[in-house]
Amino acid sequence: MASVSWMAVMLLLITCRESKHCDGLTVDPPNDLVISDLGHFGHLQISWSPPAGQINETECSHLYQLEYFNSYSDSWSPIRTFKRTYTAQFDLMKDVRVRVYTLLRGPCTNNTLIKSSSYTEVQKPPSTGVGTPVQDFVCVYHNMKYVECNWGRSPKLPANSQQHLYFWHKELEQAEECPTYVKTGETRSGCNFTESSLPEFTDINFCVNGSSQEGPLKPAFVSLQITNQVKPGTTEKLDLRTDPDAHLDLRWNSPAGRVPAHCLEWKVEHNQEGPDGKITSQQILTNQKSLKLSAIHDTQRNCFRVRSKLNKYCANKGFWSEWSPQTCQPEKREVASKPWDIVPVYVYIAFAILAILVLSLCVRAVLKVRSLRDVKKPDALLANLFARSSVVTVTDA
Repeated sequence: MASVSWMAVMLLLITCRESKHCDGLTVDPPNDLVISDLGHFGHLQISWSPPAGQINETECSHLYQLEYFNSYSDSWSPIRTFKRTYTAQFDLMKDVRVRVYTLLRGPCTNNTLIKSSSYTEVQKPPSTGVGTPVQDFVCVYHNMKYVECNWGRSPKLPANSQQHLYFWHKELEQAEECPTYVKTGETRSGCNFTESSLPEFTDINFCVNGSSQEGPLKPAFVSLQITNQVKPGTTEKLDLRTDPDAHLDLRWNSPAGRVPAHCLEWKVEHNQEGPDGKITSQQILTNQKSLKLSAIHDTQRNCFRVRSKLNKYCANKGFWSEWSPQTCQPEKREVASKPWDIVPVYVYIAFAILAILVLSLCVRAVLKVRSLRDVKKPDALLANLFARSSVVTVTDA
């Protein structure tokens, strides 16, 4: 029976800890909840006023519980604060939903937290416009040297429309336009920030909007940190050797640039070609800049290439670098010799000498025949003259 009474007391305390009222004391929700868009592409300011029926209790402190729907995580994010303003990042391409409660705690409530029975909520519809937003918007921090953002043009955009990119971060008083546009033909398809540095480890908000004869284009909003968009440089050279134990020892260096070497993870592609020309491939992940493989066979050809990406300890995400040039062991594939390729060289020489001798004999025979013909020609001429002389003599007689 005592245990049942104890459980009842515990349930009463838990119920009253965040109750809507306790000992007959109630709290009203805040008033005048407002969401202000200062032109920072989703970085909105939320403000509210104290409840109209605020209790004038100096012994109790008023606290507010703000809840906003985080469309990036698809969940409600609760914040408790003594202030009456708060700023948060929203995706303006989706509904903005905010609600706020009044909380009261102190000696006047027996140190029990009392929550208002209702809340004030505001919803802001997404931005509208002509056509559909740009597609496949992506920014790449190339080897931590410069940022380039690219996007695809929506097929539903009106003809002769012009697109613009604007960006904002906390170090800017107001949004700025893209310093250098990237064009595909006459159409803007990206922005290059080579000459304009963007801060690291800071949320940067982008907006791609535009205009057309039919009206303003439907904008696209993206918020990101460039440290999560890093694409390391390409590894230029691999060192592949065979150690005395017939193991393959592969080593390489980090790409030149600002990317810290300890932040890189590596992907090694190993292609192995057998004597029959069949190739097997595998990819190996490693945090080291070296790799040793088991004993190799003389009949196999092993080729390697590597690429890198920032690991999870330095960035939430990133891009793989381009593949390094491939290096192989042996460097060139030995092609099997055909049967006639193994004939000794002296056999070819003997055939060449014999052919020259035969050709010489043929030429000599031709020349000899021609010389005999030239000797016979004068004898035939004398015989012809003698025959004519005899005919003339007989006629005279």
